[in-house]
Amino acid sequence: MSVNIPVNPTSVRAPDSPRVDLLLIAEMVAPGSRVLDVGCGDGTLLRILADKQAVDGRGIELSQAGVNSCVTQGLAVIQGDADTDLAYYPDLAFDYAILSQTIQATHNPRLVLEQLLRIGKRAVVSFPNFGHWRVRTQLMFGGHMPRTDNLPESWHDTPNIHFCTIKDFLTLCDDIGAKVERAVALNAYGTKLVSMPLFAQNLFGEQAVFLLSR
Repeated sequence: MSVNIPVNPTSVRAPDSPRVDLLLIAEMVAPGSRVLDVGCGDGTLLRILADKQAVDGRGIELSQAGVNSCVTQGLAVIQGDADTDLAYYPDLAFDYAILSQTIQATHNPRLVLEQLLRIGKRAVVSFPNFGHWRVRTQLMFGGHMPRTDNLPESWHDTPNIHFCTIKDFLTLCDDIGAKVERAVALNAYGTKLVSMPLFAQNLFGEQAVFLLSR
């Protein structure tokens, strides 16, 4: 299986800009949409989306500190757990259900992804790629769990419990019948990679952003 990756030889992130995956996600969201940001953290993506005309952004966040930060900024965020609380949302309640850099921290990634595709007309998911060459090198030659900019914690401190590669995620999409509308792989510098075979995406992409639908 291969996915066409858009060609963009220039970096998409300035040094003081928000995370690259958040900027790409914002590009994928149409103005006027209803959006649910699952695991919204301090509300950075919701603030970015608020700059897009008439985007109705809501959030769900596990940590009380994150919820407090969002509410202080006037963002519509409630406390909740992606593993259990998405079941309470009705079908197609949102145009986009977003999960950024969080799916690897959920207990049941498959169920969470299915819920995103149930409550949103489209789902947007970003995640660190555990197949990146730096990860492979640290495992092979260092003999220890890798630590990178996207995976900074030690194995005993990390919230991540289900690492995956780009290939793994594509396999999961096939298993649940999700359609990949757009896929963007990014290198360590935040640069979109040129179109390349899946094995090369897996090797050089440090993270990935997927736009999915049923």
